Amino acid sequence: MAPFPTYSRRRFLALSASLGFGGLVAACGGSSSSSGTIDGVSGTLQVVKRFPTTGLVPGSIRLPISLADTTGVLATDGKVKLPQTLTGKVIDAATGDVVIASVSANKHDVNMATPYWPFIVDVEKVGVYLLILDAAPQSEMSFQVEERKNVLSPLVGDALPPFDTPTVDNKRGVDPICTRAEGVCPFHDITLTEALKSGKPVVYMIGTPAYCKTGTCAPGLDALIELSKKVGDAAVFVHADIYVDKTATTVAPAVRAYKLTYEPLLYITDAKGVLVNRLDAVFDVTEMSSALVAAGIS
Repeated sequence: MAPFPTYSRRRFLALSASLGFGGLVAACGGSSSSSGTIDGVSGTLQVVKRFPTTGLVPGSIRLPISLADTTGVLATDGKVKLPQTLTGKVIDAATGDVVIASVSANKHDVNMATPYWPFIVDVEKVGVYLLILDAAPQSEMSFQVEERKNVLSPLVGDALPPFDTPTVDNKRGVDPICTRAEGVCPFHDITLTEALKSGKPVVYMIGTPAYCKTGTCAPGLDALIELSKKVGDAAVFVHADIYVDKTATTVAPAVRAYKLTYEPLLYITDAKGVLVNRLDAVFDVTEMSSALVAAGIS
């Protein structure tokens, strides 16, 4: 087997940008616009992708989005009163057929500077589709559903591949093993490999708090720590950072092992190590908590 590619930080950033993200924070990217109907919007209303444009396969698909206008991405504490719920539809880009006539998403913004709305859609066929918001009817935010066999990173239903993540006892060439400002988080006592052998559900987060302080990674990791205290020994929690050192020039083996091109990600397995849920790019404590409960972790 050929060795995994070594991505420099510049290469990793470029790949993230190509996925429609604003660098490692995954804060903004490819968008489309229309006149919009939300009060207080300056100029055109834009739909901002907060999800990767690769790795979406037939079945239940999560499409988190944010909103922007000519002043930039609309923030939680901004002048625009953002709606609690957004609605829209999904159409087949090739045929124009309506695939899903109505879909909605609630706003998520707990401890986040930029709110997001995670649409969950069920699409069973490969192809290119458009999510069109009622608040921006002229917008055409595309997403591509591809064949499962073409996706290299772990998907729901797969056995989560074991990997010897850095621990406090064995850094495995990664220093620091956790860039959390408050110090190493409590999810580095055992490796992911050991966690998957525990006979308990596993919650595995890949993300870099130091380079994603106001996006998802830092607040997401802090929230996960608090959730883990409530969960107790019902699950095993593991964290892996993104870079091998403070220069942030080379991504860590954990990134290469799963062939990732963006962060953060949250994987949740059942007691047998099978992936039952996966949150990509942006998620708050409310969504994480719901995902844990849905997986029977509470």
